[in-house]
Amino acid sequence: MKKTIKLAVVAALALGATSAFATNGDVMIGQGAKARSMGGTGIAKSFGAESALVNPANISSVKDMEATVAVTYFAPDVTVGSNARANINNAMGANGYNGPTTPPTPGSAFATDNPGVVVDGASSAVVTGDSGSGSSVIPEVYFAARLTDKLVTGLAIAGTAGMGTDYTNTTNNGDFNMMTALSLLKIAVPVSYELRDGLSLGATAVMQYGSLEMKHDTMPTGTRANGASTDVGYGYEVGLNYTNSGLSIGAVYKSAIAMSYANTIGASLSDFGVAGAITSGDSLEQPEERGIGLAYQMGGSTLTADYKTIFWGDAKGYSDFGWENQDVYALGYEYAGSGWAFRAGYNYAKSPIVEQDGSKSATRNSGLQPAQNYVGAVKNFFNLAGFPGIVETHYTIGAGYDITDALTLDGSFIYAPEVTESFDTSGLTEGATYQFSAQAVSPATAGNIAAASAPSSVDVTHSQMALTLAVSYKF
Repeated sequence: MKKTIKLAVVAALALGATSAFATNGDVMIGQGAKARSMGGTGIAKSFGAESALVNPANISSVKDMEATVAVTYFAPDVTVGSNARANINNAMGANGYNGPTTPPTPGSAFATDNPGVVVDGASSAVVTGDSGSGSSVIPEVYFAARLTDKLVTGLAIAGTAGMGTDYTNTTNNGDFNMMTALSLLKIAVPVSYELRDGLSLGATAVMQYGSLEMKHDTMPTGTRANGASTDVGYGYEVGLNYTNSGLSIGAVYKSAIAMSYANTIGASLSDFGVAGAITSGDSLEQPEERGIGLAYQMGGSTLTADYKTIFWGDAKGYSDFGWENQDVYALGYEYAGSGWAFRAGYNYAKSPIVEQDGSKSATRNSGLQPAQNYVGAVKNFFNLAGFPGIVETHYTIGAGYDITDALTLDGSFIYAPEVTESFDTSGLTEGATYQFSAQAVSPATAGNIAAASAPSSVDVTHSQMALTLAVSYKF
């Protein structure tokens, strides 16, 4: 047990130094090498100690004691391009703005305060740049022990979710040098009790550790860089499993976990002038999940199917940025031979990130308050440039080999094909130009200059690969 705790501490420290992309939104499609190689299924099929954070009822399959240590190498490939910032500068420069300390160009809209001389700003091309967050290492540690004929308990410490981008070394692609790094780790003590033959009830209290860092340029000049902020939240998970004649039926519920990262998201919202419209501030609640699953074993073959919903649309922070609830469909297959196993799977979930209205609009609120199209454009920009959890389809494969009767080596590989999204950020160029020009001349002229800004977009391309290796030992 002391060795297990020591490994858990090492895993926690390792996660703190990484920023992991995950697959269904920001949630990994499964926990452990076995589940991930079968499309992330595991609500009905037991994987022993590794089932702790999938369905706690399923650790009931542990005969005596077992422990698993797994490491995932995650390699997302993300490219973002935007001309939002460039088109702001183009509109400002075309109308004679030379900076806060330099006199406006003679005869320009800024110099004369004359709406009649406002001219259109040019539209720059979208220039793409690769994210520097190229890979992550995600640790997992699981332990389970049978206490009585009916009672099994254990310990799980694992990276479960996260995402991030890093454009601090890119130039001229209009991404405001955005850098984000979100990492989540869960510590859980699951308990499973066999109510009667074939029927088990499981529950676990969860402590979640989270770390979020955000960095970006501000408008018109400056940099927002507050360093990483951490928080600890608490939740619970409950599950059921019924097995009879090779058929298993499972169900699981995972509570939402409130998280808040001081001086991160809220500060960025203020920098972009939307703190009054997006009121979640620094909150980024990890959403509730509900799922059901089936598994059927016939000889050496086992078929699995899971369905779950991730409630992004109800989670504070995600819902405020327009994320919607996400239905996840997963299928898996395993053929177990004598001392070995082959596994494969498929996982699909439509992207929870929905484009907001970021178009240009002549309608504004009073004073310098941005219109709703500006708020929508800011959401579009932050979602794709900072938190692009848009991958949808995942193909998985894996295998296991019994080195001895007690020691097993498992591996899995996940491939998520490339997806591309393009969201409208024209309201960002329009609204930002409006605010900047209004600080230089009267708001009336500022409105005309804003209307002369060119449309803009933020474009992202995202694919993923992940390799997990796990070693399990049965005592």
